Amino acid sequence: MVAQFSVSKDDWSLHRKGPTDQARHKEKVKEAIKNNLADIVSEESIITSDGSKVIKVPIRSLNLPRFRFDSGKKDYAGQGNGDSRVGDKLGDQSTSEGSGKGAGDSPGADYYEAEITIEELAEMIFTDLGLPNLQRKQSQEMTSEAIRFDEIRKKGVFSNLDKRRTLLEGVKREALHGHPIFGGLKNEDLRFRTWQEDIRRETNAVVIAMRDVSASMGEFEKYISRSFYYWMVKFLRTRYQNVKIVFIAHHTEAKEVDEETFFRLGESGGTKVSSAYSMAAEIIERRFDPARWNIYPFHFSDGDNWNDDNTLAVRLANRLVDICNIFGYGEIRAGGQYAMSTLMSAFYTGVKSERFIGVTIADKKDVYPALRQFFKKKEGDIDG
Repeated sequence: MVAQFSVSKDDWSLHRKGPTDQARHKEKVKEAIKNNLADIVSEESIITSDGSKVIKVPIRSLNLPRFRFDSGKKDYAGQGNGDSRVGDKLGDQSTSEGSGKGAGDSPGADYYEAEITIEELAEMIFTDLGLPNLQRKQSQEMTSEAIRFDEIRKKGVFSNLDKRRTLLEGVKREALHGHPIFGGLKNEDLRFRTWQEDIRRETNAVVIAMRDVSASMGEFEKYISRSFYYWMVKFLRTRYQNVKIVFIAHHTEAKEVDEETFFRLGESGGTKVSSAYSMAAEIIERRFDPARWNIYPFHFSDGDNWNDDNTLAVRLANRLVDICNIFGYGEIRAGGQYAMSTLMSAFYTGVKSERFIGVTIADKKDVYPALRQFFKKKEGDIDG
C-alpha cells in the first residue's frame, strides 16, 4: 500500500515559513553582533567614518541544520580510534598543513557583511549604561520633540479631526433614535484630537573630557582615546538631552577647545597632567556649581607624565574626586603592556575614594569594557 499525504490549504504555517526564517536569521545576526561588540566598537571604519548611518559588519556564514550523508559509505559512527585524550583538540585548522604563512589547501569559513545602522549598534552598546551616582540636583524642563494626541474634544481645528470617532458618534446618535445606520453628520458628532508637548524634568549634569595630546601619544594611543570619546559623546547625546560636555586638550599646558578641535588636534610637546586637572577645577568653580550640577571628569593619557608633576596631579585629582560624582582615568599602554605607569601607581596610592575609577587599555578590544566600567549604573541610581 502506498501512503498518501495531503497538505491543507488552510495550514497558514506554510505561508509564514519565509518570514519566520527571515526573523530567525535576523535574530542570529543580532546575536552574533552582540557577542562581538568589543571588536566592533573599536572598528576603525566606524570611528573615522564620514557620518554614514549604515555600517557593514563581517559575520560568519550561518548554515541551516541538515542531515549530511557519508558519500564514502564507511561503517563508523564517529567513535574515533581510541588514541584521543582529555584536552586534545580535534579538527583544529590552525595546526593543519597550509596554515600560517603561505598558501594553504584547507577550506576557510564563509563570511558575509551584515548591514546595521549606527543607531541599532548604539542601542546594543548602551542598553544598560548610564551616568553612575547621578543625584537629583537642580533640574531643567525638557520638551520632547514628539507630540502626544492623548485627549478627544468636541471642538478643535479640522486638521485634527478624528474621522473614525466622528463617524462612530454619528452612528450612535442615529441608534439612539432607533436607526442604527449612518445617516449623515451633524456638528454635535464632530470629535477632535488635542495634543500637548511632552515635558519632563532632567537633572543637570556635565561631563569634562580631557585628552593628552603630548608628543608621547603615538598612533595607537591617539586612536584609542578618540575611539573611547567617540562612543562616550554618542552615548551621552543618545540618552540625555541636558548633559553638557566640556572638552580639554593638554600637553604641558591645557586649553578648552571645541568638539572638532578636540578630536582632530595633533600631538606635540611634553606632558603635565596637572594642567588639565587645574583647568577642569577652574571651569567647575566658574560655571558648574557642584551643589547644582552632577560632574563627571574623564581623562585619557599614556601615563608618561613629567615625574615632578605626579604629586600635584594626585592632589588635584583628590580635589576633583571630592566635588564630582566619579572621576575616570584611562591609561593607554601600547604593545599589549598592562603594567602601570608611575602616574597610575601614584593615583592608586594617593587617591583613596570609590569615586575614582582607573582602567588600563592595551588593546583595541579594551575600549568597550572601559566604556562599561566608567558608565556602569549601580542599584538605586536614577535615570536622569
